[in-house]
Amino acid sequence: MESAEDRIFTLPNLLSFLRLLGVPVFLWLVLGPQADGWAILLLIAAGISDWLDGKLARAWNQTSRLGRLIDPLADRLYIFATLVGLVLREVIPWWLALLVVGRDVFLLFTVPILRRHGYGPALPVHFLGKAATACLMYAFPLLFLASHQGWYAEITGIFGWAFAIWGTGLYWWAGVLYVVQVRQLIRG
Repeated sequence: MESAEDRIFTLPNLLSFLRLLGVPVFLWLVLGPQADGWAILLLIAAGISDWLDGKLARAWNQTSRLGRLIDPLADRLYIFATLVGLVLREVIPWWLALLVVGRDVFLLFTVPILRRHGYGPALPVHFLGKAATACLMYAFPLLFLASHQGWYAEITGIFGWAFAIWGTGLYWWAGVLYVVQVRQLIRG
């Protein structure tokens, strides 16, 4: 009999899979036809589905190993794809993208350490990491909007950069806390 943790076919997992499928579509919209309106709508839908899949998984007791793996994977891929699109379109400087991606590269070094000590590839995400991801997911559509010539460009630019700076800072802070968590686990 399949345990609740081993379930694959749940609504939260379906939402995460759909988010994963949206990543290449998003990149195509940004880099191909430069259909920014559709790209922003897809990014907003991804953000909403990210919130919704976690909410449903907890409310309906449908948390699973697969969900804990693909949900943050979808988040990271959206962040990476958006950074690529924003850099190639010259909306943000390359150093900001490197700063955000550098945190994930930094944390990759914890995976073999965790596995060597019998833990899964990742520890549970804590609130600070979720807050950082939320800030970045708010920042990206706002920065896309700010790159256009419209009455909204200045205000979306201010808010977009505020969320980007806070999100990047929180993203790194969450990464440092994650490393501390790994260290405490290994010592214990």
